Amino acid sequence: MAELQDYLEFFVTQALKEDVGDGDHTSLACIPSDARSKARLYVKDPGVIAGMDVAAYIFRHVDPSSTFTPKVKDGQPVSYGDVAFEVECNAQALLRAERLVLNTMQRMTGIATLSNRFKFEVEDLNVTILDTRKTTPLIRPLEKLAVKLGGCDNYRFGLFDWIMIKDNHIDACGSITAAIERVAAYQKEKGTDLGVTVEVRNLVELHEVLQVGQVTRILLDNFEQPLMEEAVHTVNKRFETEASGGVNIHNVREVALTGVDYVSVGALTHSAQSLDLSLKVVKEVVA
Repeated sequence: MAELQDYLEFFVTQALKEDVGDGDHTSLACIPSDARSKARLYVKDPGVIAGMDVAAYIFRHVDPSSTFTPKVKDGQPVSYGDVAFEVECNAQALLRAERLVLNTMQRMTGIATLSNRFKFEVEDLNVTILDTRKTTPLIRPLEKLAVKLGGCDNYRFGLFDWIMIKDNHIDACGSITAAIERVAAYQKEKGTDLGVTVEVRNLVELHEVLQVGQVTRILLDNFEQPLMEEAVHTVNKRFETEASGGVNIHNVREVALTGVDYVSVGALTHSAQSLDLSLKVVKEVVA
């Protein structure tokens, strides 16, 4: 939680600097500096709301005296016309924060909504849907939070918290065996114990991994369903199995039915469509 707070301070400060620059001259010109307003966030599309806590943080940042009243909780289904929150705030500060709140929540809510659709497709199966590193630079923490709020799970956060031996590593290293053995030696030398995923592209590579071992998970990349079923049967729970490549909302259940433990879906973040939200000032001035 402390790490998220530190991140939000960085994110909000930089985002406001980008948008406000040397001042919101429209608001400065036409709104008294001591005016206060109330506003409501209206939902314009059905989905799963995300970013409520972030919005509250943004308003506190621009006006520590602001009052934020949530009407729904993060991760809760919402419908057209629902009010997600009310906020009472210095009017100039409210308008400085408006676009940042909307852009952030619309993006997070879109990701949470799509994640929830994927979860729904496989909720009766013993499989976990994972996100990937295919995120927007510098807002990965918010996008991964939205995935969780939608009911799916996070894979590695970055290059530092899980080892993933992919095709480019294997080709650069010379072979799967060499790559795995070097990773094992590296972890021993550094005194680390990170999870290790190795990507395989066919059954020949799969059997090579099974011979050398020393991994946590085997990623079956772009396998057709019959081959994936054979691969899962061959692994036989000796290692975790993961499906990846070309997974979408229409085929995720078919992929999950092969018996893999995990399905990683880049689309959760790179293809989510933002949901329409609208922040409207209530036409009454708070004394």
